[in-house]
Amino acid sequence: MKGRWIVLICVLSVFLMSACVTDSILRGGDTSDTFHDIMYLKNNIHCQERQDWKRAVVYKASYANFTDPGAGHFIVPVNSAVSIETSRHIIITDRTNGKRIQFEFNSKNMGMSADEYVGLIASPTEVSLNAFSQTDRKGIQDGKAYVGMSKDGVRTALGYPAAHRTPSLEHDIWIYWTNRFKARRIEFGENGKVRQVGR
Repeated sequence: MKGRWIVLICVLSVFLMSACVTDSILRGGDTSDTFHDIMYLKNNIHCQERQDWKRAVVYKASYANFTDPGAGHFIVPVNSAVSIETSRHIIITDRTNGKRIQFEFNSKNMGMSADEYVGLIASPTEVSLNAFSQTDRKGIQDGKAYVGMSKDGVRTALGYPAAHRTPSLEHDIWIYWTNRFKARRIEFGENGKVRQVGR
């Protein structure tokens, strides 16, 4: 009888250890979460309201920006107060309305961790928009790139461009996705201002 209990305990232990390892693998080998309490967006976040397979409303966004994903598109504007959780994905909670935005992130394409990326798009204090030109401010308000905008204006309006297609903000061509299937080129002139916005 005693032997059966020992076997049962061993089998149960192996099962529990296996479950923990499987969970770790599914979550990318890291089961820890990092929570960033109240922070402020340094750029607009382009989002989309959709329905999941259960027909529940979900809010999605991506490091690839998806600046015009179609129906349900909305913008969480620069300087919005948010809470951010980072683990396998990034969850951004808009503190003004409680929307939890599932933010797709690919550390390989960005060449950085989720926490490093959060440092690019959010800060503990609001950012000043005073130095932006009138053209920049219109683009930021509309969430669009316009001819004549500065690089900082475009980054604030559209978000930080995905690094695997725009490896440096010093480059004069930035690539943004309008949706999962279509990309858009933004070209800057020698003066650092937008000279052409691709379709």
